[in-house]
Amino acid sequence: MKAAFTDEQAIDVAPDVAWSRLTDWTEATHWMPGVESMRADGPISRGTELRFVARGKERTSTITAVEPGRSLTLRSTVGGVTADYTYTMRPGATGGGTLVRLEALVGTRGIMTLLAPVIRGAIAREDGVQLARLKAWVEATASVE
Repeated sequence: MKAAFTDEQAIDVAPDVAWSRLTDWTEATHWMPGVESMRADGPISRGTELRFVARGKERTSTITAVEPGRSLTLRSTVGGVTADYTYTMRPGATGGGTLVRLEALVGTRGIMTLLAPVIRGAIAREDGVQLARLKAWVEATASVE
């Protein structure tokens, strides 16, 4: 697996709030590009399947690693392409807010290996905005609570 992109955003909410927003799958439509709906088939734990509709197609991701409140890895596989999205969070440097990091790793197999650089570029363009959108949504909704 090779990196498609890495992003980091400082979100002006406490880490527990950032974590609860990140893992509120029914609200993923606010920050995950192209996602029309999402739900989990169980609690936030290793092996839980997330079912979602993106651009009219039903898809799944699996939680492959989780440290509650700190990190989460989602794996999606479509055809010969596997993508791992690892979200990590830690308290902001000044004691306020939360620093959230997203690293997307992409692996290919079979004929898709020939297209690996193009696929990584497309994933970076599409999903590289996730954290900026998460930040905007979380901060906007936190101010009205």
